[in-house]
Amino acid sequence: MSSTIVHLPGATTSARGAAGGSTAEAAAPRTDVHERAEAARKNPFLAALGERVRALRSRRGLTRKAVALAAEVSERHLANLEHGTGNASILVLLQVSGALQCSLAELIGDVTTSSPEWLLLRELLERCDEATLRKVRAAVGQILGTGGASAAHNPRVALIGLRGAGKSTLGRMLADDLGFPFIELSRETEKFAGCSVSEIQALYGMNAYRRYERRALEEAIRTHPEAVIATPGGLVSDAATFNLLLARCTTVWLQAEAEDHMKRVTAQGDLRPMAASKEAMADLKRILAGRAAFYSKADLRLDTSTQPLEATFFALRDIVRRAIEVPA
Repeated sequence: MSSTIVHLPGATTSARGAAGGSTAEAAAPRTDVHERAEAARKNPFLAALGERVRALRSRRGLTRKAVALAAEVSERHLANLEHGTGNASILVLLQVSGALQCSLAELIGDVTTSSPEWLLLRELLERCDEATLRKVRAAVGQILGTGGASAAHNPRVALIGLRGAGKSTLGRMLADDLGFPFIELSRETEKFAGCSVSEIQALYGMNAYRRYERRALEEAIRTHPEAVIATPGGLVSDAATFNLLLARCTTVWLQAEAEDHMKRVTAQGDLRPMAASKEAMADLKRILAGRAAFYSKADLRLDTSTQPLEATFFALRDIVRRAIEVPA
């Protein structure tokens, strides 16, 4: 049995420490160095995650043992998690969040869980249907001065939809008819970046491209009170940019069948959809399905697959003129 005792009050020496001086004196500097080294090794995300787990456990008034039992993980695993050294899997985090009676978002530090007001807002909204959420978004936009959920009647018209829906072709025709400037937002984005869209993404990444896209939209809105804007299909993937578009433009979703999207894009000489994947049509349908919920937030919508180009244009002209209150 070891004769070293470090937890009794007043104990400062041991059989081993007697020859080498005070155990407490010898251990203290090593402990400080060890703790500093351990802190330096910690991943910042895991360290912050551990702090949130401890804080949530304290808020719930639960012991570590109780949480470990409820989460069905070992107490040691939970201790490592709290100390920022446990590389927890998403399933373990899900179990821990259940034991702490909180959302996974609160555990990992989502901004909407960062204060009591955020948490109360989440609780009020999380069971609302889409129609109610739309009204709330409109009200919040008015309070913040960023516009409501809909900017219908605004003579700045934005066409949204997947590539191949007809945004560029119909957009130019509509702009000529209204006497408004036509803006191809992807071209404006390239001007800001000083290179092509593909080069922006290859050199700087998708996040940088979205920043340039946001700046291009802000500039278009600032300089053109009246315009027809053709937007890239992926613009809706950035919530902030899409919110700006909804608030400052009359938006029109140009819909089309997946087969028409593919046919129109390839007819323009762009073979990337077919070259990128042997299952390009299936990929295209998945993208359409994933973005449809966002595209559906537009003020207006028009199916561009049901009739020839000229008839489609006349239908678009009619619904836009009525929406922005411009006589036919």
